[in-house]
Amino acid sequence: LPEYLWSKYPTYCIFRHTSNKKWFAIIMQVEGNKLGLKNNQLQNIINVKCDAYLISTLHQNKGFLPAYHMNKNTWMSILLDGTVKLEDIIKLVDLSYEMTQ
Repeated sequence: LPEYLWSKYPTYCIFRHTSNKKWFAIIMQVEGNKLGLKNNQLQNIINVKCDAYLISTLHQNKGFLPAYHMNKNTWMSILLDGTVKLEDIIKLVDLSYEMTQ
């Protein structure tokens, strides 16, 4: 279940394991320029934990960005604007879930 931890950011939600409390995903709205984009529009993103090699490979594709506000070696941000297929996002959330157990 999503958890909403910050009153300052009421739309930000995290997903974490119930057993070890480790996060495996966070959904946020972030200004595009903070993500390295050339606009200030709010962007819906999800951050997921991922293997460093896979991160470097995926960054070559549209919609995959260095992680916002997380370790960029082990996390990445994914745009939730339709650029990345939903099934690909689901696979990466599953991978993040497995990596954080």
